[in-house]
Amino acid sequence: MHEYRGRLAPSPTGFLHLGHARTFWVAQQRARAKGGTLILRNEDLDRARCRDEFVEAMFADLRWFGLKWSEGPDVGGPFGPYHQSERMPHYVAAFEALRATGMIYPCKCSRKEVARALSAPHGGDEEPIYPGTCRDRRRRAAPIQRAGVNWRFYVPDERRIGFLDTGFGAQSFVAGKDFGDFLIWRKDDQPSYQLAVVVDDAAMRISEVVRGADLLVSTARQLLLYEALRLTPPQFHHCFLMTDQRGNRLAKRDDSLALRTLRNEGCTPEDLRAKMEKK
Repeated sequence: MHEYRGRLAPSPTGFLHLGHARTFWVAQQRARAKGGTLILRNEDLDRARCRDEFVEAMFADLRWFGLKWSEGPDVGGPFGPYHQSERMPHYVAAFEALRATGMIYPCKCSRKEVARALSAPHGGDEEPIYPGTCRDRRRRAAPIQRAGVNWRFYVPDERRIGFLDTGFGAQSFVAGKDFGDFLIWRKDDQPSYQLAVVVDDAAMRISEVVRGADLLVSTARQLLLYEALRLTPPQFHHCFLMTDQRGNRLAKRDDSLALRTLRNEGCTPEDLRAKMEKK
């Protein structure tokens, strides 16, 4: 893969904030420095939280901030559709490929049940380490249907996953210590973030993924999926997270730092970009 292809991958589950803007700005700057292409992908798989008003705001706020893309839901491109909700055939094909390898298994445990099996969530990571309650089901005959049960990817015990991040340097994570068997398909017949992002980045020929440092551990999971699906992984560049005055990372519930709130208060994109450089 010789052409640089980067991507913006916002999720319309709330209004974008200054932290999103900084990461997306880094992605655009890196694409421009390489003379490459920037793609916008609307990651709208969370049906319960994605709303039309957030989609409309996403496009408006990104453009206001100064971001431009060559491919996306609004401009088209050769690797569409660019709404994840319209890409289900790609995810189903990947699911079936993984099932054929025997690397996934059905799991009856709910997220709450997984959390209760541990003393605390692991290191602030969104998905706690799975205790292996249903792991033996990998060796049994799996049900034909996808829906109605969660599916997990089998992570080889003590497998070490290493990669060179262009933002944070050499990274190394150990299965069972830093992450465990993770969800790749939900019982509501939807792919997990981990599977969808791998399938889409490969299909859209993304050469470098730029995103926040909170997803460093997810990169280890995703590299295992690239390997199992026999796909070539991109390079990764993780950015430091912006924090509020108390040192907490920004979240979409922080309306005071939402791009549209800042715009309504009279801030300009130039002011905000200058502020970002100081953090």
